[in-house]
Amino acid sequence: MKIVIIGSKGQLGSELKKALNRHETIPIDHDIIEVSDRNSCNIIQEKKPDIVINTAAYHKTDACEDNPKEAFSINAIGAKNITDICKKIGATSVYISTDYVFDGTKNTPYTETDTPNPINTYGISKLAGEQYTRLAEKHYIIRTSSLFGINPPRGKGSNFIDTIIKKAQEEKEIKVVEDIITSPTYAKDAADMIKTILENQLPYGTYHITNSSYCSWHQFAKSIIEKTNLNTNIKATKAEKNTTGTKRPTFSALKSTSLEKHNLKMRHWKDALNDYLEEKNQKKTP
Repeated sequence: MKIVIIGSKGQLGSELKKALNRHETIPIDHDIIEVSDRNSCNIIQEKKPDIVINTAAYHKTDACEDNPKEAFSINAIGAKNITDICKKIGATSVYISTDYVFDGTKNTPYTETDTPNPINTYGISKLAGEQYTRLAEKHYIIRTSSLFGINPPRGKGSNFIDTIIKKAQEEKEIKVVEDIITSPTYAKDAADMIKTILENQLPYGTYHITNSSYCSWHQFAKSIIEKTNLNTNIKATKAEKNTTGTKRPTFSALKSTSLEKHNLKMRHWKDALNDYLEEKNQKKTP
C-alpha cells in the first residue's frame, strides 16, 4: 500500500511512520502542506496514495477558544480538503479525532455508538472534521485520547508524562486535578492498532483507539511518580481551581466496541506507561 501520513513528525505521525514501514509511506509535514489551504493539498493528489492519514490538528484547547477561525480551518476545513482529494483519487481517508467530541456527562466510557455533544471549540471543530470525513465512502475516523509519545506534540512542547517528571525534579509538591477522567494512550500502541485496522481492511467507520481502562489525571501522575521513584508529593486538586474558562469534559474515557467485534483489544495504560518510561530511560530499577 502507498500511504500518505500528514503530520509525520508529530507524536502519532512519527509512530505511524515506524509502524507502517513495510509499506510505501510518504511523510508530509507542516513545512510541506497546510491542510486548510486547498491548493496546498494538491501534493496529495500528485502522490496518488491508496490511503491518506491526517494527523494534522489545532489541538490547544484554550487557544481554540481564542482562535475559533483557525481551529475550524485546520480541524474541519482541513479534513474536508483531504477528504475531497481522497474521493477524487479513490483513496481511503483516515481522520484522527478526539475524546473531546463528547460532553463528559455519561460517567462511563464512551463507545463508538454514543452521540457526540462537544462543549468547547476544539471538540466542535473536530466533530465537524469527522462529518466532512464521513462524506467519503472509504473512510476511518480514529478517536483517541491523552496521547503520549517519544516525539513531543507539535505546538505543546511536551506531553503530560514528561511535564510531570520535569516538575517532580524541580518541586517537592505538584497539584494535579482528580475530577477529570481520561484514557491515557501510548502513541506507539495507537499507531500499531491503526496499522492492524488498515492491513486487515476492517469495515470503514469510527474506531476508538486508546489503551484500556481509565484514570484521573491525579492517578496518572501518581503512577508516573511511583514508576520513576521521584521524591515528590502529588496533591489532588479540583478542576474548577485550575480553570482557564474553557469547558472540558469531566469524564471522557473511551472504549471500543468496534475493535471488540474483531477480537482486538489494547493493553492497559499502566503497561503502556511502563514501556514508555523504559524507552525514555526514566523507569526506576527494581
